[in-house]
Amino acid sequence: MNAITEAVTLGRSGDIATARARLLKIWAEIGALGDPLHRCTLAHYLADLYDDPAQALTWDIRALDAADALSDTRVQQHHSSLQVAGFYPSLHLNLADNYRQLGSWAAAAEQLTAARKHLHALPDDTYGAMIRTALDEVADAIDRQSTERRPSAPGPTVSEG
Repeated sequence: MNAITEAVTLGRSGDIATARARLLKIWAEIGALGDPLHRCTLAHYLADLYDDPAQALTWDIRALDAADALSDTRVQQHHSSLQVAGFYPSLHLNLADNYRQLGSWAAAAEQLTAARKHLHALPDDTYGAMIRTALDEVADAIDRQSTERRPSAPGPTVSEG
């Protein structure tokens, strides 16, 4: 988790290429059947390092698949306050946003519905408010059938190739 966190920090500071390379290297070491917490975390953050929604979608699907293999016991070994249910609003939000950017309106709406089914698991704090606001933004963009990138979306703002 420390190596993943260090790579994510690099990406957030603007060194997208290095962060992506490090996360891909860690992914290769973890493997597709490695610890689901590591796979979920890594894939979730790696998706944010791609401007192309199709590439991000691949990693967001991997993150959701890994979350489905997680238990509360495992995530609480990392941090006692975590519950797997709290991961799902963000994971489904990201999928909804990817599908929306790809113009797949029905798939985007399905993921938005899935995210909203898990909103009860979000804390009533800044993080929870951020996810709820992003869900509203994606819903509005779906209604308008806009494929434009949301200004509040995480990740690179220009194509990184």
